[in-house]
Amino acid sequence: MGLISAMQGFCVIGIIILIGYIAARFRIGGPTAQMVLNRFSYFVSTPCLMFAILSKEHLSDVFKPSIAVAIACAVITGAIFLGLNATIFHMGSADTTIGVLVSMYMNANNIGLPIATYILGNPAAVTPIVLIQQVLFTPIALTSLDLSSRGRVSVKAIVTQPLHQPILIGVMIGIVASAVSDAAGWFVVPSYIYDPINIVGNSAVPLILMAFGMSLHGSKPLGKDSNRAATIVAALLKNAVMPFVAFLIAYFMGFRGAELYSCVVLAALPTAQNVYNYAARYEAGTTFARDGILLSTLSSPIFIFAIAGLLGS
Repeated sequence: MGLISAMQGFCVIGIIILIGYIAARFRIGGPTAQMVLNRFSYFVSTPCLMFAILSKEHLSDVFKPSIAVAIACAVITGAIFLGLNATIFHMGSADTTIGVLVSMYMNANNIGLPIATYILGNPAAVTPIVLIQQVLFTPIALTSLDLSSRGRVSVKAIVTQPLHQPILIGVMIGIVASAVSDAAGWFVVPSYIYDPINIVGNSAVPLILMAFGMSLHGSKPLGKDSNRAATIVAALLKNAVMPFVAFLIAYFMGFRGAELYSCVVLAALPTAQNVYNYAARYEAGTTFARDGILLSTLSSPIFIFAIAGLLGS
């Protein structure tokens, strides 16, 4: 059943991505269509969806032991890339930071949310990943890129950086609403407020998938200017090594069945497009980020199918 669910889920996801690709191929929406869809989903739809999901979740279902698995497997995989870079690739600090992110930063929004929805049947499963990446990994990565590009870093920028993440803000407001509802014993958000937010939030998944499909049009990965070996290794670390590490950690923590399956599937998510945004922001490692994300995204379904066949029930 796990493999069948994965195939059906990827069929749904793939068709929507194909629609986005075809739209870009025929220039429907003009040259800024992808940017508009990305920005709307990032700043509006996904924060609304996170709030709509989390406000009705019990906090005990959000802060589960699986969050420790997500942190540990990401840190271990990133450390492996650092070791390989020190001994083999010898890239500069900015490219190394991007390589670490490619190998560990999960696409919890654009791909993770649809996978959690259509394959795991639980959109809230990506919430711990969103939290740890936005609160923990992103500030560290941006600090490293800031130091690499400017030689200095603003403490204020580091501390306030999470406040500029609309998805994280939606998550936090949803958690607060959930906590208040638990304390009150009833759902405190009126339906005339919750319903429109939920309706807008439901547009997040199709928008982000179509935007990703648009981004694939005209892509030429692993060109002559790219570090092919490092890119391939980083993508393999993300898609193959990270879920294996997650399996070991989760298994020895006592996870079995659906919990174990969820931890491993989410660890096999491709690299997040945020990594390219960070690279472009600091004009460092953009080719590495673009190629790593694309390679990871195209190969991720293979590994998730294998996981579903081995662990799905």
